[in-house]
Amino acid sequence: MSLEDSRREYQYGRLRRESLKESPFEQFNLWMEQAIHSDLSDPTAMCLATVNAEGKPWQRTVLLKGMDERGLMFYTNLGSRKAREMSGNPNVSLIFPWMRMDRQVIVGGQVERLTKTEVLSYFLKRPRGSQLAAWASQQSSRLSSRQALEAQFIQMKEKFAAGEIPVPDFWGGYRVVPGEFEFWQGGENRLHDRFQYLRAENGWAILRLAP
Repeated sequence: MSLEDSRREYQYGRLRRESLKESPFEQFNLWMEQAIHSDLSDPTAMCLATVNAEGKPWQRTVLLKGMDERGLMFYTNLGSRKAREMSGNPNVSLIFPWMRMDRQVIVGGQVERLTKTEVLSYFLKRPRGSQLAAWASQQSSRLSSRQALEAQFIQMKEKFAAGEIPVPDFWGGYRVVPGEFEFWQGGENRLHDRFQYLRAENGWAILRLAP
């Protein structure tokens, strides 16, 4: 089968204005809960797009680790490519591709750094192996080999063999403060349902978009 012939109908359901929550955070929480209960693989995985100083975009998948009315949170190495690009340009976008449910959620906004207290609270909840990996990996830097990475991990494991593992000073978190949400529900004959939430003076404006 050619790529041109690869297609399917979207028949999971419809999205109607009257069914939408007035807050995009409430709508997102509803869809996230449904995604989790539908046994999707990695429902919290989201594609994060950043732009560098030359205006070139780049994307990667990160995990959503928290959300409240202020925004959506994730954690990373502060020396990584994404962190460097967000330092120069805080405008980012996220997408949650829940295609098994014929759904996507897109979020556009600006990032802000999480506090040390928020970072510490999350870091202490990570599995010990993940804590060690945060120390072992100089994220986005070039590696001579896989063995070099594993050797660094073993070195960190020996270094912190006793007691708690401290938060690296080069590791932290971000909050995406949204200015826009889009909820997409696939429809038959490519007549998809798309609703955009735009931040307004007194809440959120909700608009239907053409598919």
